[in-house]
Amino acid sequence: MIRKRRTNRYTEVYAIGQYISMSAHKARRVIDQIRGRSYVETLMILELMPYRACYPILKLVYSAAANANHNMRFNKASLLISKAEVNEGNTVKKLKPRARGRGYPIQRPTCHINIVLKDLDVEKQYLYDYY
Repeated sequence: MIRKRRTNRYTEVYAIGQYISMSAHKARRVIDQIRGRSYVETLMILELMPYRACYPILKLVYSAAANANHNMRFNKASLLISKAEVNEGNTVKKLKPRARGRGYPIQRPTCHINIVLKDLDVEKQYLYDYY
């Protein structure tokens, strides 16, 4: 069970990808490059990086932006990746058949990726109205 993080529900939206079949270490290598960047800049970075982890992360960023646009009416151009984290998931354990009837253990790691987007325009307006 994944606990939902406390976020400011007026200025932030998120997307969670669970049980993505790659190691958390390889996904963190890509996530560290996009944390704190704007949405448009993130798309360019992810499309040009040569790692296999970029595709599921790109899908999650698209999903979070679609959530922001549809649910909260945020403008995609003013979105910023405020939080991006990768946690380890379950390890899928299999046996691969080898010579003479033996089995060779295979371990496939999985990871959970959380991406939180923040709208800067709405946050400025929210803080202005609040104070």
